[in-house]
Amino acid sequence: MTVSVSATGSVVETLRAKSGWIVALGVVYLIAGAVALSSVALATAVSVFLVGIMMVVSGVAEVINAFQMRSWGKFLLWLLLGALYVVAGILTFENPLLTAKLLTLMLGASLIASGIAKIILALGMKAGSSWIVVVLAGVVTVLVGLVIVAHWPVGSLYILGIFLAVDLIFTGIGWISIGLGLKPHP
Repeated sequence: MTVSVSATGSVVETLRAKSGWIVALGVVYLIAGAVALSSVALATAVSVFLVGIMMVVSGVAEVINAFQMRSWGKFLLWLLLGALYVVAGILTFENPLLTAKLLTLMLGASLIASGIAKIILALGMKAGSSWIVVVLAGVVTVLVGLVIVAHWPVGSLYILGIFLAVDLIFTGIGWISIGLGLKPHP
């Protein structure tokens, strides 16, 4: 797919006119990240609450989708899956601490598995490529996962909040740099 230079230019010009709003969005993200970093336990609770909302909304969507199925077997399967998502989302609201513990453990295990996969993939890369950087990234990912698992379940109170805060801060920095990059240069 090719995009013409004039179409790209008009998109950039449209965004350039909104660069102040893009920077403002970045500042809002930065402030939200700083607030989350100042109270990581509250940020963890917010993360768990958002997961619960997503599960309930996904469950309702699957229940609605069940009524689009043409066979009883598929209908019942989609209905059951949707109902399970709704129940899991409600349980998330009922016991957010347990949910934070489970999500934190899953995060640590996922990071360990992801890091091992990166290392294995890097060792299969051709010489001369930047395989060392990929190995380093894999090692760091494994170490972060191990730290999370080693501090589980106590770390469950703050790990998700820290991840949310760091994500908000880096997203804010990204939006600010995009907005400033769009400003016309003299």
